[in-house]
Amino acid sequence: MRKAQQWSAHVRLLIAESNEMNCQLVKNAFRPKHKRVTVVGSVVRGIEALQLLKETRPDVAIISAQLQEGALEGYRVLRQMHKTHTRTRAIMLLNSRDRELVIDAFRCGARGVIFRDEAIEILGKCIHAVNHGQVWADSENMRTLVDALAETMPLRFRETRGIERLSKREAEVVRLVAEGLSNKEISRQLRLSEHTVRNYLFHVFDKLGVSTRVELVLYCLHDRQTATPPPETEQSDRAATP
Repeated sequence: MRKAQQWSAHVRLLIAESNEMNCQLVKNAFRPKHKRVTVVGSVVRGIEALQLLKETRPDVAIISAQLQEGALEGYRVLRQMHKTHTRTRAIMLLNSRDRELVIDAFRCGARGVIFRDEAIEILGKCIHAVNHGQVWADSENMRTLVDALAETMPLRFRETRGIERLSKREAEVVRLVAEGLSNKEISRQLRLSEHTVRNYLFHVFDKLGVSTRVELVLYCLHDRQTATPPPETEQSDRAATP
């Protein structure tokens, strides 16, 4: 690991965090000039993050997996950044060391993954390393990524409106997954065993052509965005048009 003082470039940083207090904590941590990081903006919503990325064009963006729109909104932001071919390098901030969440962060375009319980000094090293074109992952996560290369397929959407193919109970499980609940929390809320919840998710993954929880949430967002407005909505819109 290089020492912090060996990083010479000054980094322009954007922060997308789950709440204003967390944004302020990160900004305060990088106020000392010797850290060679300038915060160009901070937001708590995905749509604001994408807009500020266009306006400020930072070198690096820290994107929390959880933003105000939802528990996995940060992944949608990462995918949008990747689609627009922005030069900003992204770091995903995770609350959990769950294997799937780490893999999907990199698959969605992150250049580094950092965990909320890590020291601010580690975050600083991560920012400078990513800015210099390196991938930031500890040895355990690097092994996870290598193992995943042979088994993880690219994000894909078998068909739009696929949610309509789910049973009522499957749809309930999907809704709770999208809210960020674990299998254990879902089992408690629906009064099912964890084994039953896993079986529901297995059938949901098969029906929708996804393979992880993050892909499932992204599928739901895609499905919602491509849905055709109902006829009455279209009629009211036309009626309001001069």
